[in-house]
Amino acid sequence: MMSASGSSTHWRRNQAAVTVATFIGFTGFTLVMPFLPLYLKQLGERDTAVIAIWSGLSLGVTPLVTAFMTPVWARLAERVGRKLMVVRSLGSFVVIMTLMAWVSHPWQVFALRCVQGLFAGYGPLAMMLAAESAPKEHMATAIGWVQTSQRLGPALGPVIGGALAAGVGIRGAFYVSALFYVAAFLFVIVGFHEPPRVVPDATSPRAAAPLTFAHFRALPYFLTALITVFVLQLVDRSFGPVLPLYLGEVGVDAARVPFLTGLIFTVAATAAAVGNQMTAWWLRRLPPRRLLPMCATIAGVSAIVLGVGPSVAVMCLASVPFGLAMGIATTSVYTDVGQRAESAERAVAFGYLQTAYLIGLAVSPVVAGFIGARSMRAVFFVDAAGLAGLAWFVRQRMANEVRA
Repeated sequence: MMSASGSSTHWRRNQAAVTVATFIGFTGFTLVMPFLPLYLKQLGERDTAVIAIWSGLSLGVTPLVTAFMTPVWARLAERVGRKLMVVRSLGSFVVIMTLMAWVSHPWQVFALRCVQGLFAGYGPLAMMLAAESAPKEHMATAIGWVQTSQRLGPALGPVIGGALAAGVGIRGAFYVSALFYVAAFLFVIVGFHEPPRVVPDATSPRAAAPLTFAHFRALPYFLTALITVFVLQLVDRSFGPVLPLYLGEVGVDAARVPFLTGLIFTVAATAAAVGNQMTAWWLRRLPPRRLLPMCATIAGVSAIVLGVGPSVAVMCLASVPFGLAMGIATTSVYTDVGQRAESAERAVAFGYLQTAYLIGLAVSPVVAGFIGARSMRAVFFVDAAGLAGLAWFVRQRMANEVRA
């Protein structure tokens, strides 16, 4: 029998392996993806509107395909283990990122991103790995570390990617990204030891028929949460297809665009990570029905500042309240659902929230790309309008709950 200290060492080693692998993977992805519009330009496309559309389609198609594939991989993970599914996903990223460096036309980037969607989804699986290997009393800590790595990786990646783009070129940066995924792949292979899977008894609640969406649709708070997650992702991911082009449009020197794009992305992502950590403090002081509209309003005002097109310094400053508000709002939604849902419902409820997250992730860059094809500045103003609508919607829905 494993001693208490041995058991502690075992789960903490697993947590460290998954956390580091997730951090490396998310960093590797954001080494290159924020600069996709510039890469498409290097491939020979000169029409800014066409670049915006191709960027939006290429950034959006992967999470869209992943949203449909997630149930397939989840069912397979129950049979063969989640570690194998994470390894499969990370290995596919090594291949795809390497091939990205060899493309010569925008449609090839889009095609590879389609294939990537078939094998992606290691982020949620990594979170499940951490949760399953940790003792019950440490599960929140394990999940929290993985979520933090998912935020901090994208915060650091664009700055490194901007330096790489200036040093070895964007094409060379794809090779570096592939190497990051090799490292993440090895961390999971060597460092994570999957605990034996428990087969539920036929009479247990887990073995019962799965909860359907109709059950959750009847819960007013859940539909509010589902729409909120979707809109937050719709706004949060809208900058990707347009920000590098927008900086050039407002007068930033072309040689400085990659680095400054990375800097703004990093500031916003770091602020969002801080917001995730601040959520518990805020929820002790404000209920979600007040906190969520407040965050949406702050983020909306920040989006307007970005759309006005001030100096890069002001844009960086505006990214701080934007990121803080988005981080607090996102964590607040998941916390609210987790506290309201019954324990038997929680996993399924979070699964539906993840679907809303992925669909928002997929739709956002596509919509932003088409809006940006007409006006880069309009993307930020549409974001502000969407956040204002969300603030009104949440306030009305949750006020009705209180009166009921």
